[in-house]
Amino acid sequence: MLQNLESLIQLQEVDNHATALRAKIDAIPAHLQTLNDDVTARANEVDNTKNRFEKHKIERQNLENELSQVQTRLSRFKEQLMDVKTNKEYQAMQNEIAGGQKEVQRFEDKLLEQMLESDKLTTEVRDVEQLLEAKQNEVNQKRTVLETERGKIEKQIEALSAKRSQLTKSVSQEVMSLFEMLSQQRKGIAVVKVSEGHCTACRVRLRPQLFNDVRLNKNLIQCEICQRILYYDQNSSLEQSGEQ
Repeated sequence: MLQNLESLIQLQEVDNHATALRAKIDAIPAHLQTLNDDVTARANEVDNTKNRFEKHKIERQNLENELSQVQTRLSRFKEQLMDVKTNKEYQAMQNEIAGGQKEVQRFEDKLLEQMLESDKLTTEVRDVEQLLEAKQNEVNQKRTVLETERGKIEKQIEALSAKRSQLTKSVSQEVMSLFEMLSQQRKGIAVVKVSEGHCTACRVRLRPQLFNDVRLNKNLIQCEICQRILYYDQNSSLEQSGEQ
């Protein structure tokens, strides 16, 4: 195989690998944001539940105040009952007392409901706080994993960059310029293999003579459509022959 072509194939593999690794690094901020959003959602759930609890607490306090006022009024009626002079006044006072007792019963029933609801909300607050803590721990662990992965990937990219520098030294300046130009124009893919007589990048079928020339791997041959540098993979050809 032509030395320049062999080096370009390896160079393309290095670039492909580095591009894939950079994509992983680029995706990390989105992953971190998703994790942060999960924590925020849990925190909002805690806040909403606590707000409901506080609102319920105020409603219960207001109800207790109203009950206290009715009980005070009822006590006053009972005290005044001893001072009435006529049956008519006595009957009127008894009606007031009966009405007050009904109000007390109504408020006490409501307070009982409020107490049950308070117990339920207290449990909900505890549960959502535990879920928030669990989510925070989970996110912290995942964040650590992502940051560790980022460090490993960055080291891999550094190693690939060093390998790339070595490979470029084995390629002539003219060929390297062609490779870089094609890489910029073709989204990072400057060298592709031919498979079953087709350019694997643009999928065009090569002319028979051109395909035969590519199979020799003795010259730099570009696709007539996408202009990428073509090569023939002898190993894949042997594998296909073995499968038949």
